[in-house]
Amino acid sequence: MLYTPVTKLAMRICFDAHKNQVDKSGLPYVFHPWHLAEQMETEHEVCVALLHDVMEDTETTPEELIEAGVPERYVATCKKLAHKPGTLYMDYVAALADDPVARKVKLADLRHNADLSRLNHDPTERDLSRLKRYQRAIALLEGDDPA
Repeated sequence: MLYTPVTKLAMRICFDAHKNQVDKSGLPYVFHPWHLAEQMETEHEVCVALLHDVMEDTETTPEELIEAGVPERYVATCKKLAHKPGTLYMDYVAALADDPVARKVKLADLRHNADLSRLNHDPTERDLSRLKRYQRAIALLEGDDPA
């Protein structure tokens, strides 16, 4: 983990935004963005990994992040990572390929979400279907998508 004034700010925002949320296995949700952030190298990457779900899964707005002191370009990357309703999933993923930070964070996100050992139950058909979608998205971002 990279500790700078801005990454520490992002840590606090991430924790506060997700403090009452849990993942599919009942663990505190904040462990997910933290896991991604641990894999990142630059301040931009760490901040985006920590904040990637804040705008998508909480009431926090881009303007609030900027007002709090998060650099605008970091917020812009987070906005790219927010899957907008009505956008086909693979179109959304493909749009991330040209942004190195968004691509790196999304790959880490997909790999973590594809880890079925995180579930408290045997994988269901829905889980397996989601896994296939994640695997295809990973292949697309890595340039290995046959479609």
